[in-house]
Amino acid sequence: MKRMPGAIHMTCAADAVRLLEATGDGEQALRRFNMTAYTGAAMQVAGWDAPVVVDLAGLRRLRGAKPILLDHDTRQRVGHAEQIRVEGNSLLVDGLISGAGSAAQEVVASSINGFPWQASVGALVEKAIFVPAGKTAQANGGEVQGPVYIARKASLQEVSFVTLGADDQTSARVAAQAQPTLEADSMDFEKWLDAKGFQLVELNESQQVSLRAMFDAGPEKPVAAGANGTAVVDAAEHVTELRASAAAELKRQSKVREIATRHPAIAAQAVEEGWDATRTELEVLRASRPAAPAIHGGDSSPLIGKPLEAALCRSAGVSAELIEKSYDQKTLEAMDAAKLRKASIGTLFYEYIRAAGRSIRPGKIDDEVIQAAFEADRQLRASGGFSTISLPGILGNVANKSLLDAYLAVPRVSQNFCRTANHTDFKVHTRYRMTMAGSMEQVGPDGELKHMTLGEQGYQNQLATYGGMVALNRQQLHNDDLEALVDTSRFLGRKSAIAVEKAVFTLLLSNPTSFFSVGNKNLLSGATSALSVSGITLAEQKFMDQVDEQGEPVALEPALMLVPTGLKVVAEQLFSERVVNESTTTDKPKPASNPHAGRFRPVASPYLNAQALAGSSTTAWYLFANPADVAALEIAYLNGVTTPTIESGETDFNTLGIQWRCYFDFGIAMQDFRAAIRADGV
Repeated sequence: MKRMPGAIHMTCAADAVRLLEATGDGEQALRRFNMTAYTGAAMQVAGWDAPVVVDLAGLRRLRGAKPILLDHDTRQRVGHAEQIRVEGNSLLVDGLISGAGSAAQEVVASSINGFPWQASVGALVEKAIFVPAGKTAQANGGEVQGPVYIARKASLQEVSFVTLGADDQTSARVAAQAQPTLEADSMDFEKWLDAKGFQLVELNESQQVSLRAMFDAGPEKPVAAGANGTAVVDAAEHVTELRASAAAELKRQSKVREIATRHPAIAAQAVEEGWDATRTELEVLRASRPAAPAIHGGDSSPLIGKPLEAALCRSAGVSAELIEKSYDQKTLEAMDAAKLRKASIGTLFYEYIRAAGRSIRPGKIDDEVIQAAFEADRQLRASGGFSTISLPGILGNVANKSLLDAYLAVPRVSQNFCRTANHTDFKVHTRYRMTMAGSMEQVGPDGELKHMTLGEQGYQNQLATYGGMVALNRQQLHNDDLEALVDTSRFLGRKSAIAVEKAVFTLLLSNPTSFFSVGNKNLLSGATSALSVSGITLAEQKFMDQVDEQGEPVALEPALMLVPTGLKVVAEQLFSERVVNESTTTDKPKPASNPHAGRFRPVASPYLNAQALAGSSTTAWYLFANPADVAALEIAYLNGVTTPTIESGETDFNTLGIQWRCYFDFGIAMQDFRAAIRADGV
């Protein structure tokens, strides 16, 4: 699976930004501007291995006064946007130069002098798909040719005046228009290969590159005239040369793989970049030398990106299983090749400083190192070289992985008896279950079929947002305290899982609108309701006797038994044992066969008997239907996101500290009372 950065900068051509006349009178007059911030075309964005198209239909957070910055630097405020809208296939921005500092003055003065400002929109990608070569997809009112990423959902963060952004719109136009030509060329290339005696599917990647280079170079041999005036090429001689070239390439690849047997990342790079045996041996020798875990030699490239992020996850104690699921094999091999066994916050800071072309003396983290790392981060994002990667973003991804690890580790009993739903907004949603009046009757001699009527029952649910903050302060950065970030994010992960679980059981125990009641025929009480063979028998009968509005059986059976922790062992025995001992008096047990063995899978939750929750009980137990059939409770999530999220907050990072926000959107609601039975146990 391809891995994608989380943010992009969409940059337009120089004439896309226009300053208008001032509004107001006198000294308080403010200059206006408007921008064509994005035209819906494919862009070449740093950090992405294919062009990117942002689907404007899925671009969120267009309302409100968005900040207008200079070079994506939150310290350099130019003004604010009054209106952001999508018209046709373009994103348009209108606003005021409301900033009072030097950045606003520079933008106005330079525009008056005719300087061609560009517009760059910072967006956070929330959902993206990859369209491979040869495939197409719809976006922005047209057909997009692969290979390309389409950001189906993204949220607008800010808009900037920039001198030179991550991409020039001209280059974006070329990329978007060039793809169909390349595809057509690829078809001609296959025909060319076939004429030379090669099959594309039989060639490896390196051979395809070499042969493609020959194809792109044009005719390799002189063309002579045939008897009928047509062109004739000495194909036999040329095929011989091609086969010799392919054989030489195979020998080269075999040799470099032999030299780099213990260094798969180097072997892959050597094959891809065409290294010879000597170059490969030199790189293997360099990789074999002892290296410090945090600071790398000046000759090596900066390690900003996914390999460093994966290494930080490993240092943070994220499970190997989650790391392998989150990063592709190439990233994991690069991480191992870099020997980042003890990657830390200091490692990240120094790599960012090096990537920005700066130098600072390695050592203990102090204010100078922290400030230099933040300035390097801003410089890289403003230049567009690493516009899709940020220092807070990498640490935020590490925090997110730690949070997810902790979230998944918390036992969540509610998943066993609650249905999961997907909401697209925070409005009250009414879910309907179809019902039918009447029954199937025998058709008489006249062939007439009796009418049956459809009805519906509605159940409501509404999402709410639960959230908190994750931060590393100046002291923790000085201490290179990755553990502080991990502990905080893991705490939030556990709290997120507990928040869902607590919300489910708080609602269940509160018994809203007398959900469990005699009137609904789903409540057992008294001595016969105790958890026993006879108690289960009565509860099952009550469950199966439920009827619809017309008095017809609903044909539901229980599938799961929910019990407090004090009844866990009893429930498991009743599930697993075919013969149990039940006492008629305190000292005379009576062996009895257990007809319920293996029928109702037991799960226990401490929330049922938690004294802090109203309605809790140490004796009450429940039977639930399979939620995939009919559910008694429902958990709804926003846009199908069933786990909490950590992302960079809209805060000023010009401070000696880093901050993120964690949020989780979900809602709990009772559904069909026929899908559950409560037994008080007393």
